[in-house]
Amino acid sequence: MPIETILYITLAALFALGFVFFAYFFRTKNLGRQTYFIGVLRFVSIFTLLILLINPKITQTEYEVEKPELVLAIDQSTSIKNLQQVDSVLFFTQSLKENKELNEHFNITEFGFGGKLKPIINEDYQFEENQTNVHNAISQLNKLYKSNTTALVMLSDGNATYGQDYEYFKINEKIKILPVIVGDTSATLDLSISALNVNKYAFLNNKFPVEVILNYSGDNSVNGNFQLRAGNNVVFSKPVGLNKSNTSEIITTHLTANKIGTSIYEASFTSSENEKNKVNNTRKFAVEVIDEKSKILILSDISHPDLGALKKSIEKNEQREVILEDIDKLKISELKDFQLVILYQPNNKFNSLFSELNRLKTNRFIISGSQTDWNFLNSIQSYFSKSVLNQTQDLFPIYNGNYLQYQFEDFGFNKFPPLEDAFGNLKFDAENSNVLLYQKVEGIDTQQPLLSVFVDNTVKTGVLFGENLWKWRAETFRESQDFEPFDDFIGKFIQYLSSNKKRDRLTYESETVYLENEEVRISAQYFDENYVFDAEVDLNIYISNPSTGKRFEAQMLPNSNFYKVEIEGLSPGEYEFTIKEEGSGIKKTGSFTVLEFNVEQQFTSANYNKLNFLAINNKGKLYFLRQKQELIDDLIQDKRFVSIQKSHEKTVPLINWKFLLTLLALSLSVEWFTRKYFGLI
Repeated sequence: MPIETILYITLAALFALGFVFFAYFFRTKNLGRQTYFIGVLRFVSIFTLLILLINPKITQTEYEVEKPELVLAIDQSTSIKNLQQVDSVLFFTQSLKENKELNEHFNITEFGFGGKLKPIINEDYQFEENQTNVHNAISQLNKLYKSNTTALVMLSDGNATYGQDYEYFKINEKIKILPVIVGDTSATLDLSISALNVNKYAFLNNKFPVEVILNYSGDNSVNGNFQLRAGNNVVFSKPVGLNKSNTSEIITTHLTANKIGTSIYEASFTSSENEKNKVNNTRKFAVEVIDEKSKILILSDISHPDLGALKKSIEKNEQREVILEDIDKLKISELKDFQLVILYQPNNKFNSLFSELNRLKTNRFIISGSQTDWNFLNSIQSYFSKSVLNQTQDLFPIYNGNYLQYQFEDFGFNKFPPLEDAFGNLKFDAENSNVLLYQKVEGIDTQQPLLSVFVDNTVKTGVLFGENLWKWRAETFRESQDFEPFDDFIGKFIQYLSSNKKRDRLTYESETVYLENEEVRISAQYFDENYVFDAEVDLNIYISNPSTGKRFEAQMLPNSNFYKVEIEGLSPGEYEFTIKEEGSGIKKTGSFTVLEFNVEQQFTSANYNKLNFLAINNKGKLYFLRQKQELIDDLIQDKRFVSIQKSHEKTVPLINWKFLLTLLALSLSVEWFTRKYFGLI
């Protein structure tokens, strides 16, 4: 306590004592016992009141012992059950938790992991997870215990089914990772299909590629047979020979999409050998065959690099055929053969073309630029107009994240070079306009459209206000070494423009096929009568399996500009669903198929190499389940894991001490009653 505070307290005591002396004892002849008693009470009251006014601060020191953490991370996936190691894992875990020395040295906590990391409460062990993300579990624990000295004991077979490769993960310096391998590490004879790559969609009468990776583990040579079946028909077959030095083979073939709809195929890799696990010998996959053939006409009166760039981007989709034609050579009678006409920098030569497009109600895409005849373009349509000067301006793109007609990603529009168009004031019909990209002019973001679509009933008019689109395609390749992001963006835009489907107030997006244990994700959009996205409606989805009769429903929740639902745990089979807006009664129906595939059943042994590399890479050590006592001894003897005594100084103002206030109130009360009793007041 500071010397100044001690001095103030001393003066307070002297003042209280002096006050009592002069008030009760100075020149007082008849001193009774009540006088001494009242004097003491008055001294206590005055001194306590002065102490509260001085409010000295008292420092208290508290001590606590902080133990290091022992975290048990237990693989809760079904692969542990498939390897028949559940009892061994539970016995090992229970032995660590009940060990007296470990409890004296550590705070022990349990977590279970599969697809996600979860704390284990009340010994609720459930080896039912259908996915294993080891990297996510380690990463989450690394963040959770980054400030604590921690021993991380991870019990797992080391087989991760998705997520990043965990063996190269670098753990925090305060954490020591000690993997415990679960299951047999010896390789048994096993043929498996380790990967199957195929596009989800194919076009009618086209061939689509199928790539299959076959694996073999074992000591002897084996002759197997690989087949692809469509129903009961074998569509591809090949004999495969593998041995200890040649353990894998990649098979690539092409199948023909000969009917519209979803076709389900089965790949199988079998032999005459006796295998312990035959679940991983077969795998089903599905391909949705669609007929999306369309012809697109590009008309221009000039030569420009944009024309070639558009043609290449659009024809990236083999179902689209692009005809590039000079406006002077156009035969009006052939327009009926095209689903979309692109008019590049139109002038008065396009006059009869516009009339015929209006008569046929054909969708069109107008691209303006420095050589566009704006007087003609202003007069031939009513969606937009521009009063131009004899000069050009640069227009940079701004991504519109609120575009609702279909989903497209921002793959770097802010890095693109500007488009060039005639300088002038643009006026457009904002009510009927759906803007994909806005303009940035001289560093200022505007609400002027750069790329937009105007919809009149079933006729769509797309407009790009600027030339040099080829520079965007070149910039995409420079950034990603691939034209695909740009071509995909143009492809989606062309697909939307060329479609004549009437716009619905309720739309949805879903896959036609999902794998077992994969999340079924379905998104939907609901628009009000003015076709503005409504995020406050009651949108529900009703799902049923006709073969089993099972039905259930879920509410679709708004997320950005879409409603979404994610469903887990659906068993293999064919499902039908209905999405319904409860207020208006508007609904849409669809279907999907869940294919049988349990990725956790693909493993026959533990992955020793990955777990061992993880331990060595983080200066840890790998253990087997039989090395329980060795692990316990290492944990207790490791000098990193020692308890630390910490002291905390706590400064408390005296005015916070309630007993002083109680003492003051008590002394004043007793003095008053004493005086009353003796008739002194």
